[in-house]
Amino acid sequence: MNITLIAGARPNFMKISPIIKAIQSANKNGVDIHFRLVHTGQHYDNAMSGGFFEQLGIPAPDVNLECGGGSQAEQTAAIMVKFEKELITHKPDLVLVVGDVTSTMACTITAKKLCIDVVHVEAGIRSGDMTMPEEINRMVTDSICDHFFTTSETAQKTLIDQEINPARVHFVGNTMIDTLISNLDKLRKPLFFETASIEIEKYFLLTLHRPSNVDDAENLKSILDAIMKSTLPFPVIFPVHPRTKQILKNIQLDYENLIMIEPQGYLEFIFMVKHAKGIITDSGGITEEATVLHIPCLTMRNSTERPETITLGTNELIGDDLEKLKSSLNKIMDNKWKKGTIPPLWDGKTAERIVNILVEKYL
Repeated sequence: MNITLIAGARPNFMKISPIIKAIQSANKNGVDIHFRLVHTGQHYDNAMSGGFFEQLGIPAPDVNLECGGGSQAEQTAAIMVKFEKELITHKPDLVLVVGDVTSTMACTITAKKLCIDVVHVEAGIRSGDMTMPEEINRMVTDSICDHFFTTSETAQKTLIDQEINPARVHFVGNTMIDTLISNLDKLRKPLFFETASIEIEKYFLLTLHRPSNVDDAENLKSILDAIMKSTLPFPVIFPVHPRTKQILKNIQLDYENLIMIEPQGYLEFIFMVKHAKGIITDSGGITEEATVLHIPCLTMRNSTERPETITLGTNELIGDDLEKLKSSLNKIMDNKWKKGTIPPLWDGKTAERIVNILVEKYL
Protein backbone atom coordinates (compact mmCIF):
# COMPACT_ATOMS: atom_id res chain seq x y z
CA MET A 1 0.00 0.00 0.00
CA ASN A 2 1.34 3.39 -1.03
CA ILE A 3 0.08 6.45 0.87
CA THR A 4 0.65 10.08 -0.04
CA LEU A 5 0.80 12.18 3.15
CA ILE A 6 -0.02 15.89 2.99
CA ALA A 7 1.54 18.57 5.18
CA GLY A 8 1.44 22.26 4.44
CA ALA A 9 1.21 24.38 7.57
CA ARG A 10 2.75 24.33 11.03
CA PRO A 11 -0.12 22.45 12.77
CA ASN A 12 0.08 19.70 10.14
CA PHE A 13 3.62 18.78 11.06
CA MET A 14 2.71 17.85 14.65
CA LYS A 15 -0.21 15.75 13.37
CA ILE A 16 1.67 13.96 10.60
CA SER A 17 4.87 13.13 12.52
CA PRO A 18 3.49 10.21 14.60
CA ILE A 19 1.71 8.79 11.54
CA ILE A 20 5.03 8.67 9.67
CA LYS A 21 6.63 6.87 12.60
CA ALA A 22 3.74 4.39 12.84
CA ILE A 23 4.02 3.63 9.10
CA GLN A 24 7.78 3.14 9.42
CA SER A 25 7.27 0.82 12.40
CA ALA A 26 4.66 -1.25 10.55
CA ASN A 27 6.96 -1.51 7.53
CA LYS A 28 9.83 -2.76 9.70
CA ASN A 29 7.46 -5.42 11.03
CA GLY A 30 6.86 -6.73 7.51
CA VAL A 31 3.71 -4.82 6.57
CA ASP A 32 3.67 -3.74 2.91
CA ILE A 33 3.01 -0.06 3.60
CA HIS A 34 4.95 2.92 2.27
CA PHE A 35 4.51 6.68 2.18
CA ARG A 36 5.40 9.67 0.05
CA LEU A 37 5.47 12.99 1.92
CA VAL A 38 4.19 16.05 0.05
CA HIS A 39 4.80 19.49 1.53
CA THR A 40 2.50 21.97 -0.18
CA GLY A 41 4.60 24.92 1.01
CA GLN A 42 1.54 26.68 2.47
CA HIS A 43 3.71 27.87 5.35
CA TYR A 44 6.82 29.06 3.57
CA ASP A 45 8.37 31.07 6.44
CA ASN A 46 11.20 28.96 7.89
CA ALA A 47 10.30 30.14 11.40
CA MET A 48 6.82 28.73 10.89
CA SER A 49 7.81 25.38 9.41
CA GLY A 50 11.46 24.69 8.70
CA GLY A 51 12.76 23.69 12.12
CA PHE A 52 9.75 21.51 12.82
CA PHE A 53 10.96 18.78 10.46
CA GLU A 54 14.23 18.39 12.32
CA GLN A 55 12.78 18.65 15.84
CA LEU A 56 9.94 16.21 15.20
CA GLY A 57 12.05 13.71 13.31
CA ILE A 58 10.10 14.17 10.08
CA PRO A 59 12.06 13.11 6.98
CA ALA A 60 12.65 15.66 4.26
CA PRO A 61 9.57 15.89 2.02
CA ASP A 62 9.72 13.95 -1.21
CA VAL A 63 8.46 17.11 -2.90
CA ASN A 64 7.66 20.71 -1.94
CA LEU A 65 4.93 22.21 -4.12
CA GLU A 66 6.03 25.73 -3.04
CA CYS A 67 2.50 27.15 -2.91
CA GLY A 68 3.05 29.82 -0.26
CA GLY A 69 1.47 33.27 -0.33
CA GLY A 70 -1.48 34.73 -2.18
CA SER A 71 -5.15 34.94 -1.29
CA GLN A 72 -7.21 31.94 -0.14
CA ALA A 73 -8.39 31.39 -3.71
CA GLU A 74 -4.94 31.82 -5.25
CA GLN A 75 -3.33 29.42 -2.80
CA THR A 76 -6.08 26.82 -3.19
CA ALA A 77 -5.77 26.96 -6.97
CA ALA A 78 -1.97 26.74 -6.91
CA ILE A 79 -2.02 23.69 -4.63
CA MET A 80 -4.63 21.93 -6.77
CA VAL A 81 -2.75 22.51 -10.02
CA LYS A 82 0.59 21.31 -8.65
CA PHE A 83 -0.82 18.44 -6.60
CA GLU A 84 -2.69 17.10 -9.63
CA LYS A 85 0.62 16.81 -11.49
CA GLU A 86 2.16 15.13 -8.43
CA LEU A 87 -0.62 12.53 -8.28
CA ILE A 88 -0.47 11.79 -11.99
CA THR A 89 3.29 11.20 -11.73
CA HIS A 90 3.16 9.31 -8.43
CA LYS A 91 -0.30 7.75 -8.09
CA PRO A 92 -0.86 6.32 -4.58
CA ASP A 93 -3.47 3.91 -3.27
CA LEU A 94 -4.78 6.65 -1.03
CA VAL A 95 -4.11 10.21 0.15
CA LEU A 96 -4.03 11.06 3.85
CA VAL A 97 -4.79 14.64 4.90
CA VAL A 98 -4.72 16.10 8.40
CA GLY A 99 -6.41 19.06 10.09
CA ASP A 100 -8.28 21.88 8.42
CA VAL A 101 -5.88 24.15 6.56
CA THR A 102 -6.17 25.18 2.90
CA SER A 103 -3.86 22.32 1.87
CA THR A 104 -6.22 19.80 3.47
CA MET A 105 -9.21 20.87 1.39
CA ALA A 106 -7.32 21.52 -1.86
CA CYS A 107 -5.54 18.17 -1.86
CA THR A 108 -8.75 16.31 -0.96
CA ILE A 109 -10.64 17.80 -3.91
CA THR A 110 -7.76 17.11 -6.29
CA ALA A 111 -7.38 13.47 -5.23
CA LYS A 112 -11.10 12.72 -5.39
CA LYS A 113 -11.35 14.17 -8.92
CA LEU A 114 -8.68 11.62 -9.88
CA CYS A 115 -10.73 8.87 -8.19
CA ILE A 116 -8.16 8.34 -5.41
CA ASP A 117 -9.42 7.55 -1.90
CA VAL A 118 -8.82 10.18 0.78
CA VAL A 119 -8.68 9.62 4.54
CA HIS A 120 -9.06 12.60 6.88
CA VAL A 121 -7.29 12.69 10.22
CA GLU A 122 -9.05 15.04 12.67
CA ALA A 123 -12.37 14.72 10.86
CA GLY A 124 -15.73 15.86 12.16
CA ILE A 125 -14.70 18.85 14.26
CA ARG A 126 -16.92 21.89 13.84
CA SER A 127 -16.95 25.38 15.33
CA GLY A 128 -20.18 26.53 13.70
CA ASP A 129 -18.40 29.73 12.66
CA MET A 130 -18.61 30.09 8.89
CA THR A 131 -16.42 33.20 8.95
CA MET A 132 -13.44 30.92 9.65
CA PRO A 133 -11.78 29.58 6.47
CA GLU A 134 -10.94 26.46 8.46
CA GLU A 135 -14.63 25.67 9.00
CA ILE A 136 -15.25 25.64 5.26
CA ASN A 137 -12.15 23.49 4.75
CA ARG A 138 -13.46 20.96 7.31
CA MET A 139 -16.93 20.77 5.81
CA VAL A 140 -15.74 20.38 2.21
CA THR A 141 -13.11 17.78 3.12
CA ASP A 142 -15.53 15.70 5.18
CA SER A 143 -18.20 15.84 2.48
CA ILE A 144 -16.14 13.89 -0.04
CA CYS A 145 -13.44 11.83 1.74
CA ASP A 146 -13.64 8.06 2.25
CA HIS A 147 -12.54 7.39 5.83
CA PHE A 148 -12.76 9.65 8.85
CA PHE A 149 -10.46 9.51 11.87
CA THR A 150 -11.87 11.48 14.80
CA THR A 151 -10.31 12.97 17.93
CA SER A 152 -13.40 12.98 20.13
CA GLU A 153 -16.82 11.44 20.70
CA THR A 154 -18.34 14.82 19.74
CA ALA A 155 -16.67 14.73 16.32
CA GLN A 156 -17.72 11.11 15.94
CA LYS A 157 -21.37 12.03 16.62
CA THR A 158 -21.22 14.97 14.18
CA LEU A 159 -20.34 12.65 11.31
CA ILE A 160 -22.77 9.88 12.28
CA ASP A 161 -25.56 12.48 12.51
CA GLN A 162 -24.76 13.39 8.89
CA GLU A 163 -25.65 9.80 8.00
CA ILE A 164 -22.11 8.82 7.08
CA ASN A 165 -21.66 5.05 7.17
CA PRO A 166 -20.40 4.27 10.71
CA ALA A 167 -17.99 1.71 9.22
CA ARG A 168 -16.08 4.63 7.68
CA VAL A 169 -15.88 6.70 10.90
CA HIS A 170 -13.16 5.75 13.37
CA PHE A 171 -12.72 7.25 16.84
CA VAL A 172 -8.96 6.95 17.32
CA GLY A 173 -7.82 9.90 19.46
CA ASN A 174 -5.50 12.80 18.74
CA THR A 175 -2.19 12.59 16.88
CA MET A 176 -1.23 16.06 18.21
CA ILE A 177 -1.16 14.45 21.63
CA ASP A 178 0.94 11.55 20.31
CA THR A 179 3.56 14.13 19.36
CA LEU A 180 3.23 15.95 22.67
CA ILE A 181 3.65 12.83 24.80
CA SER A 182 6.57 11.47 22.76
CA ASN A 183 8.50 14.75 23.13
CA LEU A 184 7.94 15.65 26.80
CA ASP A 185 11.39 14.39 27.77
CA LYS A 186 13.04 16.37 24.94
CA LEU A 187 11.71 19.87 25.64
CA ARG A 188 14.16 22.77 25.39
CA LYS A 189 14.15 25.87 27.55
CA PRO A 190 14.28 28.90 25.22
CA LEU A 191 17.52 30.84 25.48
CA PHE A 192 15.75 34.11 26.34
CA PHE A 193 14.46 32.62 29.62
CA GLU A 194 17.89 33.25 31.15
CA THR A 195 18.50 36.72 29.72
CA ALA A 196 14.96 37.88 30.62
CA SER A 197 15.04 36.14 34.04
CA ILE A 198 11.84 34.17 33.34
CA GLU A 199 10.82 31.91 36.24
CA ILE A 200 8.95 28.64 35.84
CA GLU A 201 5.16 28.98 36.41
CA LYS A 202 5.54 32.73 36.88
CA TYR A 203 4.64 33.95 33.39
CA PHE A 204 1.73 33.87 30.95
CA LEU A 205 1.94 32.69 27.35
CA LEU A 206 0.02 34.63 24.68
CA THR A 207 -0.65 33.71 21.03
CA LEU A 208 -2.97 35.66 18.73
CA HIS A 209 -3.34 35.43 14.96
CA ARG A 210 -7.02 35.21 13.97
CA PRO A 211 -8.39 38.13 11.95
CA SER A 212 -11.14 38.86 14.50
CA ASN A 213 -8.47 39.58 17.11
CA VAL A 214 -5.56 41.09 15.22
CA ASP A 215 -6.74 42.75 12.00
CA ASP A 216 -8.12 45.81 13.79
CA ALA A 217 -5.23 47.60 15.52
CA GLU A 218 -7.48 49.36 18.04
CA ASN A 219 -9.16 46.07 19.01
CA LEU A 220 -5.80 44.33 19.39
CA LYS A 221 -4.58 47.19 21.60
CA SER A 222 -7.65 46.81 23.85
CA ILE A 223 -6.99 43.07 24.25
CA LEU A 224 -3.34 43.67 25.10
CA ASP A 225 -4.26 46.42 27.60
CA ALA A 226 -6.63 44.07 29.43
CA ILE A 227 -4.10 41.24 29.51
CA MET A 228 -1.16 43.34 30.63
CA LYS A 229 -3.05 45.00 33.51
CA SER A 230 -4.52 41.72 34.75
CA THR A 231 -1.28 39.71 34.76
CA LEU A 232 0.96 42.08 36.70
CA PRO A 233 3.56 41.51 38.03
CA PHE A 234 4.07 38.41 35.86
CA PRO A 235 5.63 38.76 32.40
CA VAL A 236 3.63 37.83 29.31
CA ILE A 237 5.55 35.97 26.61
CA PHE A 238 4.17 36.70 23.14
CA PRO A 239 5.55 34.68 20.18
CA VAL A 240 4.41 36.94 17.36
CA HIS A 241 2.81 35.31 14.31
CA PRO A 242 3.91 36.95 11.00
CA ARG A 243 0.31 38.07 10.44
CA THR A 244 0.14 39.76 13.85
CA LYS A 245 3.54 41.38 13.44
CA GLN A 246 2.28 43.54 10.58
CA ILE A 247 -0.57 44.93 12.70
CA LEU A 248 1.64 45.59 15.72
CA LYS A 249 3.67 48.03 13.62
CA ASN A 250 0.65 50.37 13.83
CA ILE A 251 0.36 50.18 17.62
CA GLN A 252 2.34 52.11 20.21
CA LEU A 253 3.29 49.51 22.82
CA ASP A 254 4.37 50.50 26.31
CA TYR A 255 4.17 47.40 28.50
CA GLU A 256 7.03 46.60 30.87
CA ASN A 257 5.87 43.01 31.30
CA LEU A 258 5.35 42.13 27.61
CA ILE A 259 8.09 40.02 26.01
CA MET A 260 7.62 39.74 22.24
CA ILE A 261 9.64 37.00 20.56
CA GLU A 262 9.89 35.29 17.18
CA PRO A 263 7.92 32.04 16.58
CA GLN A 264 9.64 29.20 18.41
CA GLY A 265 10.51 25.64 17.51
CA TYR A 266 8.15 22.93 18.71
CA LEU A 267 10.32 21.78 21.61
CA GLU A 268 10.82 25.34 22.87
CA PHE A 269 7.16 26.27 22.46
CA ILE A 270 5.84 23.24 24.35
CA PHE A 271 8.35 23.98 27.12
CA MET A 272 6.67 27.39 27.44
CA VAL A 273 3.20 25.82 27.43
CA LYS A 274 4.14 23.21 30.05
CA HIS A 275 5.60 25.70 32.51
CA ALA A 276 3.20 28.65 32.09
CA LYS A 277 0.99 30.06 34.84
CA GLY A 278 -1.71 30.34 32.19
CA ILE A 279 -2.27 30.68 28.45
CA ILE A 280 -4.25 33.20 26.40
CA THR A 281 -4.74 32.12 22.80
CA ASP A 282 -7.01 31.99 19.76
CA SER A 283 -5.49 28.73 18.50
CA GLY A 284 -7.34 25.43 18.64
CA GLY A 285 -4.34 23.14 18.91
CA ILE A 286 -2.83 24.93 21.89
CA THR A 287 -6.03 24.35 23.88
CA GLU A 288 -5.52 20.60 23.37
CA GLU A 289 -1.92 20.72 24.58
CA ALA A 290 -2.87 22.89 27.56
CA THR A 291 -5.61 20.41 28.50
CA VAL A 292 -3.25 17.43 28.54
CA LEU A 293 -0.63 19.41 30.49
CA HIS A 294 -3.29 20.75 32.92
CA ILE A 295 -2.45 24.40 32.20
CA PRO A 296 -5.24 27.04 32.57
CA CYS A 297 -6.22 28.28 29.11
CA LEU A 298 -8.35 31.18 27.87
CA THR A 299 -9.53 31.18 24.25
CA MET A 300 -10.19 34.55 22.61
CA ARG A 301 -12.96 33.22 20.38
CA ASN A 302 -16.74 32.90 20.57
CA SER A 303 -16.80 29.25 19.53
CA THR A 304 -14.52 26.23 19.44
CA GLU A 305 -14.27 23.11 17.32
CA ARG A 306 -12.72 21.35 20.31
CA PRO A 307 -15.48 21.41 22.98
CA GLU A 308 -13.83 18.61 24.93
CA THR A 309 -11.10 21.06 25.96
CA ILE A 310 -13.84 22.96 27.81
CA THR A 311 -16.15 20.21 29.06
CA LEU A 312 -13.27 17.98 30.16
CA GLY A 313 -10.14 20.12 29.96
CA THR A 314 -8.68 23.35 31.28
CA ASN A 315 -9.93 25.68 28.55
CA GLU A 316 -12.68 28.35 28.63
CA LEU A 317 -14.11 30.54 25.86
CA ILE A 318 -13.68 34.28 26.40
CA GLY A 319 -14.75 35.65 23.01
CA ASP A 320 -14.42 39.44 22.86
CA ASP A 321 -15.61 39.94 26.47
CA LEU A 322 -12.74 41.87 28.05
CA GLU A 323 -14.40 41.85 31.49
CA LYS A 324 -14.62 38.06 31.36
CA LEU A 325 -10.98 38.02 30.26
CA LYS A 326 -9.97 40.08 33.30
CA SER A 327 -12.00 38.01 35.78
CA SER A 328 -10.67 34.76 34.32
CA LEU A 329 -7.09 35.98 34.59
CA ASN A 330 -7.79 36.92 38.21
CA LYS A 331 -8.94 33.35 38.90
CA ILE A 332 -5.74 31.98 37.41
CA MET A 333 -3.67 34.45 39.43
CA ASP A 334 -5.49 33.31 42.60
CA ASN A 335 -4.94 29.61 41.75
CA LYS A 336 -8.71 29.02 41.55
CA TRP A 337 -8.88 27.63 37.99
CA LYS A 338 -10.49 24.26 37.23
CA LYS A 339 -8.15 21.26 37.12
CA GLY A 340 -9.60 19.41 34.12
CA THR A 341 -9.15 15.84 32.89
CA ILE A 342 -7.69 14.29 29.72
CA PRO A 343 -10.19 13.31 27.00
CA PRO A 344 -10.59 9.61 26.06
CA LEU A 345 -7.95 8.06 23.78
CA TRP A 346 -5.59 11.04 24.09
CA ASP A 347 -3.00 8.51 25.19
CA GLY A 348 -0.15 8.76 22.68
CA LYS A 349 -1.24 5.72 20.63
CA THR A 350 -3.53 7.35 18.06
CA ALA A 351 -1.21 7.02 15.03
CA GLU A 352 -0.76 3.33 15.72
CA ARG A 353 -4.54 2.87 15.70
CA ILE A 354 -4.84 4.82 12.43
CA VAL A 355 -2.23 2.71 10.64
CA ASN A 356 -3.79 -0.52 11.91
CA ILE A 357 -7.16 0.53 10.49
CA LEU A 358 -5.62 1.52 7.13
CA VAL A 359 -3.90 -1.85 6.90
CA GLU A 360 -7.19 -3.58 7.68
CA LYS A 361 -9.15 -1.55 5.12
CA TYR A 362 -6.65 -1.34 2.25
CA LEU A 363 -4.35 -4.38 2.43
